[in-house]
Amino acid sequence: MDKVNNPSLLIQNLNYHQLDSVFSQETQKKMTLHRFVKGETLCTRGDTLNHMYFLVKGKIKIYTISPEGKTRIVRFKKPIAIIGDIEFIKKNKVIYTVEAASDGYLIGVSYEQIRNKEENRVTFVKFLLEIMTHKFFTESQTSSLNILYSVEVRLASYLLSISSDEEGSLFHQEMRTSNLTELADLIGTSYRHLNRVIQKLDEEGVIERRKGSIYVKNLSLLSERAEGNIYE
Repeated sequence: MDKVNNPSLLIQNLNYHQLDSVFSQETQKKMTLHRFVKGETLCTRGDTLNHMYFLVKGKIKIYTISPEGKTRIVRFKKPIAIIGDIEFIKKNKVIYTVEAASDGYLIGVSYEQIRNKEENRVTFVKFLLEIMTHKFFTESQTSSLNILYSVEVRLASYLLSISSDEEGSLFHQEMRTSNLTELADLIGTSYRHLNRVIQKLDEEGVIERRKGSIYVKNLSLLSERAEGNIYE
């Protein structure tokens, strides 16, 4: 992440996401704005954080890696989302790896500042509780999706999750064929089975596989195949 020295943009994002009503003026003055780029690793399991970060623009992918080296999606998050909330409360190391799924911005504030000025303020505690409740709900939903639904549903849900307003229905880096082994791990299937599902959706006009990438041809059909599920 790169720190952005732009106070007006910081204030604009605080106001837009109503964080100005959550944090005291003193804390807002000590916040920092950070820019990240798609594909950048924002934190890794086992890291030690000393700041809490608030996603105000873009999308992040949160995943875990099993002892066997298999990756599993926990969820995708859009604004507003928090990195480092559980680590702050539990005082432990980072639980999940977080990767940027698009370009975007984070607002950071130190744990020390939160402990000194915010953790006993009702507005902050209520805000944190709402965010964490939603986080646990989406984790439960993702677990159910990986266990109960077919690979076709999981793939469609993943494609919907990595889409963004900036990209529309066009997918590049994350859906290059060279990344399919990683994707198979992420949604809990084999590379061979995933290829069969991709071929089926291609033949049915939902997606198109060409030039080493996969494109979404029919977003409404893709939504139908996801059966209302999404990794968010």
